[in-house]
Amino acid sequence: MISYARQTQEEQPEAPPPPVEEHIAPAPRVSVQAFCETVETAAAVQSAGEDRRLGKAHLKIQMGGMAAAIEAYRSAPTPNVIVLESDARNDLLAGLDQLATVCDAGTRVIVIGRINDVMLYRELVRRGVSDYVLAPVGAIDVVRSICNLFSAPEAKAVGRIIAVVGAKGGVGASTISHNVAWAIARDLAMDAVVADLDLAFGTAGLDYNQDPPQGIADAVFSPDRVDTAFIDRLLSKCTDHLSLLAAPATLDRVYDFGTDAFDAVFDTLRATMPCIVLDVPHQWSGWTKRALIGADDILIVAAPDLANLRNTKNLFDLLKAARPNDRPPLYCLNQVGIPKRPEIAAAEFAKAIESQPVVSIPFEPQTFGAAANNGQMIAEISANHKSIEMFLQIAQRLTGRSETKKQKSSLFSPLIEKLRGK
Repeated sequence: MISYARQTQEEQPEAPPPPVEEHIAPAPRVSVQAFCETVETAAAVQSAGEDRRLGKAHLKIQMGGMAAAIEAYRSAPTPNVIVLESDARNDLLAGLDQLATVCDAGTRVIVIGRINDVMLYRELVRRGVSDYVLAPVGAIDVVRSICNLFSAPEAKAVGRIIAVVGAKGGVGASTISHNVAWAIARDLAMDAVVADLDLAFGTAGLDYNQDPPQGIADAVFSPDRVDTAFIDRLLSKCTDHLSLLAAPATLDRVYDFGTDAFDAVFDTLRATMPCIVLDVPHQWSGWTKRALIGADDILIVAAPDLANLRNTKNLFDLLKAARPNDRPPLYCLNQVGIPKRPEIAAAEFAKAIESQPVVSIPFEPQTFGAAANNGQMIAEISANHKSIEMFLQIAQRLTGRSETKKQKSSLFSPLIEKLRGK
């Protein structure tokens, strides 16, 4: 069902806690042409075209509104989506009737107008208009309208991609990403998959004590075979809710990839998994940049020193500029409190980044080292370790979900468990 005349200026509740952020699934590779009447709407559409969720769409903007659209399609095929701005009710309906005579079958039409009237909405629906958005519009309104055309209400929700990257090598980004994914699966009860993108030196298989014969390399080097069934065969099951798309961690070939090498893998994972955690290696290439910009949420892991501060600031600035309609990346400080090491205080770090860290994880070499060597998560090594709560905080911030409710134990729980065992 198409919602009637969505208001573009939504009131935000003032009282905490903040609402869960809306998740808008990316649009597929479609052509979009917009015919605007005002400079303000054209600017909003132009800004929407730079949004990551329309990264695969081909957007063209023209002025002239309905009349320009009708004239354009007298001699040219229509795109997948037409965005029309029109203010006058009668001219809009008459123009749509004319447009229908030159419009190809299957083209979807979005109308931007200023008239909030149910009778007009019904007439638009009767004429096959896919969505009607009230002006003035912002970039996110245009993004939402176009993307929602390709997300059927009855379809399974498209998965959320979370990218975790280190501001510097050796800061423990992989360890954090694996433990956060564990918290997402265990404490938030979300089906999740960890995709280890460090094909040469990835550690996800070691951390989860898995040694699958196949993994992400099989998908990257065989893009024509990538589909839901193929990806399912490559997944290694870690727990009831957590799966792994492991890296081969071998040096028998060179892993040089094009910018879009992982696109098919990510798109397929989105269609099958509610949550995808990308363990992004600390390197800067076309495909790592694309993976970060294309993610729904980003966590940067940094140690409290100057090089990490500089790199975190650079990542923040680039990602905020490339994702103007998304919330800024999150970051956490790791390995805090190494003896005799001069450190930048969390407050100074936050002042430079202009954002507070989600958590500051203390340096605990014995616990973290034992977990790494045993192929276990921190929660398996020490059920009451203070970092477990921090991993859960990160998981909640990244997914927008709260911890699943657990049944309270009673005085008779031990007796009941004994009776059940008999």
